[in-house]
Amino acid sequence: MKAAVVVEPTKIEIQDIEVPKIKANEVLIKVKTVGVCGSDLHLFKGTHAFRKPPAILGHEIAGEVVEVGPDVTKFRIGDRVTVEPHIGCGECEFCEKDLLNLCTGKKAPGVPGWIGTFSEYFNAPEDIVYKIADDISYEIGTLVEPLAVGIHAIERITVPEKDTIAILGSGTIGLLTLVAAREAGYKNIICTDTQPFNLEMAKKQGAILALNPIEDDVEAKIKEFTNGRGVDVAIVAADAPGIIDQASSIVRKRGEVGIVAMITKQIPVDTYSFVFNEISLFGAMTYETKDFEKANQLVNEGLDLSDFITQRVPLEESQKALDILNEKKENVVKVIVEVDK
Repeated sequence: MKAAVVVEPTKIEIQDIEVPKIKANEVLIKVKTVGVCGSDLHLFKGTHAFRKPPAILGHEIAGEVVEVGPDVTKFRIGDRVTVEPHIGCGECEFCEKDLLNLCTGKKAPGVPGWIGTFSEYFNAPEDIVYKIADDISYEIGTLVEPLAVGIHAIERITVPEKDTIAILGSGTIGLLTLVAAREAGYKNIICTDTQPFNLEMAKKQGAILALNPIEDDVEAKIKEFTNGRGVDVAIVAADAPGIIDQASSIVRKRGEVGIVAMITKQIPVDTYSFVFNEISLFGAMTYETKDFEKANQLVNEGLDLSDFITQRVPLEESQKALDILNEKKENVVKVIVEVDK
C-alpha cells in the first residue's frame, strides 16, 4: 500500500509499505480521508517532541472497516468509522483515571509500532474506534478528532460563568474551540487572528468580536466591550510572542487563562498580573475519551463543520498539503488529504 513518509525535514516521499496485520482486538480500516494537523507540521519541520523522521504522517482519519479481528464485537465490515488516535499503557495512574492524554507511555500513530494515517490502510483496537453516521461525509468525520481538542479545552475551564470568552488564535483549533464554546453555551465569544480570512470565519461561526492584534488594540477593545471587567476566560490557541501576557491582560480578576496551543519554544511571561488578579492558568493536552465521544456525537447529530475544509489534495500530493499549511500563501483552515474517494 501507499503511505506518505516524512523522510527528512520538509521532504515527503510516497512509499510502498506492507498493509498492517491486525491483532485479535483490532479492525483494519481502508482510509478515505485524513486531516493535516499542526502536529503534522511539527513532524514535517522536524520540531515535533517525539515523532521524528522518518515517520508516516497523520492521526486524523475517517474510513471504512474492511477486516475485523476474531475478538472484535462492536464492528463489522463496511462500517464507516473514525479513530481516537492514542493508546494508553493501561497501567499508570493516568490510565486508571481515564486520562490517556496524560499517559507518558501512550502510543500514537506515526511512532514505532503504529503507522500514521497518511496511508491506504490503518489498524486500530476496536475500543478507540467510533462509528460515523451514514449521512455524514468522510471528510466531516475526519474533523471529529480536532473538534475533540477544542471540546477538551472548554471542558478544562472551572470558572462557572459563561458570559464572555476570548480565543486568541483562529486557526483550526482556535475555530473549533469557538465551536465548542458556542455549543457549551458561552454568550459572547471574542476571537483574534492576524489573517482576515480566519477572522471572517470566526464571525461566521458566531464570534461577536473578531480582532486583528496587528491592527487593533485587543486589550482596549475587550475592556471596552466588557465595561472594563475583562473576559471570564481566555484560551490561547496560537504561539505568538507575548500572547500569554495578552491573555492575562484581558481576563477579569479570578478569571482563567488556558493554553491549548503546542508552544514548543520558550516565550517570556509576565507573572505579575496572574498574582495581582489571582488568575488561574491551565493547559489542555489533546482530549480525554469523553471529549472524543462528545465530538463524535455532535458530528453524528449534524454539527456543520464544512466551512472549515478549505483544501483537498490526493495522497500523492501530501507534500503540497504540508507546504500549504507551512507557507500559508493561501487562505487555509483545514487541509484534507483524500486517500481514497
